[in-house]
Amino acid sequence: MKNVPTNAGLIIILCVGLCTSCKNGVKQNETNSPATSQEVTQTGQAFIEDDVSKPTVLAIAQGSEDHVTLVAAVEAAGLQNALVNAGPLMVFAPTNEAFAALPAGTVEDLLKPENKDALSNILTYHVTPGNYSKDFLKKFKKLGQANNQNVMVEVKGEDVYVGGAKIMASIPAGNGIVHVIDKVMLPPSEETNN
Repeated sequence: MKNVPTNAGLIIILCVGLCTSCKNGVKQNETNSPATSQEVTQTGQAFIEDDVSKPTVLAIAQGSEDHVTLVAAVEAAGLQNALVNAGPLMVFAPTNEAFAALPAGTVEDLLKPENKDALSNILTYHVTPGNYSKDFLKKFKKLGQANNQNVMVEVKGEDVYVGGAKIMASIPAGNGIVHVIDKVMLPPSEETNN
C-alpha cells in the first residue's frame, strides 16, 4: 500500500514538470517568433503557406501565368479565403485571353471598388461545390453555382462546355479541381447589363 501513494506522487511530479516545461517552451517560441515582431496585414486562410499539402484552387491560379487576370479579379473581389476553404470546389478558371476577349474596358470597370458586388457575382458563377472530372461532368445537364444560379453543361464529341466555355485542361487541387476554360462565363443578369 505504501507504493501506491509513492507512485501517485511520482506521477504528480512528472505531470507538473511536463506542464511547466511546456509552458516555458511556448513562451520561448512566442518571444523568439519573427511573426510577433512583424505587423500582419493580410489575414485568413488564403495567406497561410503550406509546402506539404497539395495546392488549393487559389494557389494553382496564383502559380499560373495564364491566370493573372483571374487572380487580380479574385483579389479585387476579396474572395481569396473562399477559394482556400476545405471544399471540395470546382473552379472554372478563365484564361487571360478569355478576359481579354470581353468588350473593351469591361475588366478595368469590374476591378473598380464600386463594382465589387458585380465582380463577386461573376466570379462565384465560376465556382461549383464538388470535385468532378471533365469526364464525370458529361453526366450533367446543368450545375448549381456558388452564386445560386445554374450553368448549362454541353458535350460536343469529347469536349465538355460549361456555360458555353470549353474545358481546355483540368488540374486536381487539395480542395477540389481547377478546370481551365476558354471564355468568361457571365451570369444571365450580367449578360443583359453588358
